[in-house]
Amino acid sequence: MWFSSVLAAICCTGRRIGSVIAIILRNLQNMVDKSDKDVSYWLPKPKSRIDMQFHVRGVPFTLERDIIVEKSAKIVEILNEQSDDSIYQFLRNIPAHPKTFELVARFCHGFELQMSCENVLPLACLAFYLGMTESHSPNNLLSKAVTFFEQRILPSWNETIKAFLTTEDIIQQAVDTGLVGECIESLVCKAVNDPYLLGEPLVNFVNDELSEDDEFHHKPSARRKLFVSEWQSEDLTILPLSLYELTIHSMNQHAVPPRFVAASLLKYAKKWVFCSAKGDKKMSVCKTNHQREVMEAVERLLPHQKGLFPCTILFEMLRFAIHLEANVGCRNGLELRIGKQLDQATASDLLIPSRDYAKEMHYDIECVKRIIKHFYRDYNSNMEGLTAVARLIEEFLIEVASDRDLEISAFVSLVEMSSAASMGTDRSSDGIYRAIDIYLDKHSYLTESEKEEVCRGLDYHRMSAETCEHAAKNQRLPLRIVVQVLFLVQLQLRDAITREMQGPDNRLTQDAVEKDERELALNDGVQKSEMEKMSNKVMELEKECHMMRKEIEEGCIHMVKKEKTSMWREMKRKFGCINKMNNCNCQVKKKKVHPKLWP
Repeated sequence: MWFSSVLAAICCTGRRIGSVIAIILRNLQNMVDKSDKDVSYWLPKPKSRIDMQFHVRGVPFTLERDIIVEKSAKIVEILNEQSDDSIYQFLRNIPAHPKTFELVARFCHGFELQMSCENVLPLACLAFYLGMTESHSPNNLLSKAVTFFEQRILPSWNETIKAFLTTEDIIQQAVDTGLVGECIESLVCKAVNDPYLLGEPLVNFVNDELSEDDEFHHKPSARRKLFVSEWQSEDLTILPLSLYELTIHSMNQHAVPPRFVAASLLKYAKKWVFCSAKGDKKMSVCKTNHQREVMEAVERLLPHQKGLFPCTILFEMLRFAIHLEANVGCRNGLELRIGKQLDQATASDLLIPSRDYAKEMHYDIECVKRIIKHFYRDYNSNMEGLTAVARLIEEFLIEVASDRDLEISAFVSLVEMSSAASMGTDRSSDGIYRAIDIYLDKHSYLTESEKEEVCRGLDYHRMSAETCEHAAKNQRLPLRIVVQVLFLVQLQLRDAITREMQGPDNRLTQDAVEKDERELALNDGVQKSEMEKMSNKVMELEKECHMMRKEIEEGCIHMVKKEKTSMWREMKRKFGCINKMNNCNCQVKKKKVHPKLWP
């Protein structure tokens, strides 16, 4: 019996619990249905009231007219116009987020608002739009929001950035109310006092324009290092491009050190361009456009001070600018910045892929030539930079020489540019010769004339002896070039012997040097004497020839005539006259004997 009574009690209790659950579910369903239709379902509903329905981004709100009129001067103005169209347009186009308008409705009904960095600026903008000022009603929403913003938000770097971030969707209202200007001014002042809020500057290269005072003033303090694990500054890179650009532009106009501004710009580019584009070959058009805008803005905002970025990073930015098809101003600006510090670059930096090819890797030669021209146009430093760039061009020339699709005209222009770069330095032409040899090896189909065109910019006189020896045996070179190299080798050998004979020898005494000079003078005298003797012999031969011709004409005796005739025949044979005696009119012209030119 007791078991059946317990079971009956349990069943009764279960039915009661089921009914309670059903009531709760019905209430929840009613709340959901009401929330789908009107967000203001939670507001108290008096028995007699005149409602106004607002639409905020498609979400309806129903508020009692007297309550909202008590706080909003703008609604009072609209109602006084008594224009149905004006009221309708105003109520259906409230420029705010639904959550922000819901907070305003709560405030109008007397609820206490919990303001924070995430909602204070949207509240202030909407309160300004609705005219919720102190002149209309005491302790109104606008003054409360502005006071909270000034006292709780602006003193903090992190809170200011978070609050500034909320103005992205209401940027025009925030600008009109002056809230954007207040945020930017606060951030700039804090960055001036502590530039490390923008990030650590790059220190892996030397910046000649940075003074010692700047280095001392901007060193991180021991307190910052001690508490770095307890507090981290909010990064400006979380801001959208429109807000970030306004902030950095203002910092450039004030006393914020350029190298810290550059550090922030680099972090922004890495976050929104470098990292997001890495390995993503099929990006959406929207994302590509955004990255292009970021790249152009970073270049535009980057201070013009030399050495803020290493050359490698500038080249990386240029590659992304070319890949994203940034505007000409962006690409030219990066090329100009690279040209100012080209002596810090490496040959691999100059390997800039060209957009003209889709599948194979080819290099933008014209871009490299423009960068080199920028360097020589603006360079005013020591010889080390010129030598470094000359070596860089040679290394780049060697790298691109193996490109089978590199045209002869482009290669020749690079050879001429490399030769001109080495002209003001003590570098040889060995690197240029090596690049030409590689190009001829990879382009073995070239004709003889085309090979000569490739070798046109090679300066043989600046090649080392080992390189000349290699070139003399190089079958890839055109024959004319090989002959010129051989001739140059002979000239160099002759010059070496001459220098050995004429040059001072440290091992000889001064008397030995004077003796060599006397011997050289004596040799010159002997040469002159020999030339005079040869000239006299020629004159004697001419006289004898004249006398023999005279004797033949006068009819000398047969013996004499025969003897002279035999002599004359011998002379004719030597000087190449005709065989007939009667027509022999041999005229021996005086030979000009030039002295031997001793090197």
